[in-house]
Amino acid sequence: MRWIPLLLLFLLAYIEITLFIKVAAVVGVATTLLLVVFTSCVGVSLVKNQGMKTFMQLQQKLAVGESPAAEMVKSVSLVIAGFLLLVPGFFTDFLGLLLLLPPVQKRLTLKLMPHLNIVRSGGNWGHSAPTGNTFDGEFQRTDETQERLVSPKKDDDTEHRDR
Repeated sequence: MRWIPLLLLFLLAYIEITLFIKVAAVVGVATTLLLVVFTSCVGVSLVKNQGMKTFMQLQQKLAVGESPAAEMVKSVSLVIAGFLLLVPGFFTDFLGLLLLLPPVQKRLTLKLMPHLNIVRSGGNWGHSAPTGNTFDGEFQRTDETQERLVSPKKDDDTEHRDR
């Protein structure tokens, strides 16, 4: 069971290297390297633009008092897409660009929405109310162990000076 992540990592590396070799055989190594860099740059700019758009939508939903759950799921898919696009390779770029497509984001949102429970201090947007009580208060921490450690050290210093 603990070998699965390592196996997936090796499988991903195998897929990426195989695709790189096949593309390089067709268009050349230099062109393949330029394609990898180009797809990463284009992907990052797409993630940046969609991320700003999603952030604005999230702020608008919060201002109106609606649930921003869909925008939160979109932002998670954008973060994952950005990571995949930064990793050099054609397969990870394909997966990252797939996560940027609106139908894929919508499907992901519909899958994850039932599992989200977002609570805001002004209301909970119809989701289940949190259980338990919340109390406001103030406290002051006194670190007794530090006082105990400091006191004997001072006593030791006075003993050494007396000798």
